[in-house]
Amino acid sequence: MSHVSQEKKKLLNRLARLRGQLAAIERAVAEDAECARVLQQATACRGALDGFIAEVIEDHIREHMVDPDAPADSPQRQAADELVGIVHAYLT
Repeated sequence: MSHVSQEKKKLLNRLARLRGQLAAIERAVAEDAECARVLQQATACRGALDGFIAEVIEDHIREHMVDPDAPADSPQRQAADELVGIVHAYLT
């Protein structure tokens, strides 16, 4: 996953937010919070994880599936952009 190192700071920030969201869920359960609050926290956490996954997939597509020398308007780049759009639509 060498391409991840280029985006390491962004990904680590996302993971730190996820860690905070998980801690909030744990606190809510420990404090016997209302079910709606716990579910809201869990849904936010799931969304954040989906966003993280989408970023890693996008980085993978752009790094390993597209020729870096291909012009921006090449069919390969257009297909990659379309695939990234689909991934983001389903995961975020």
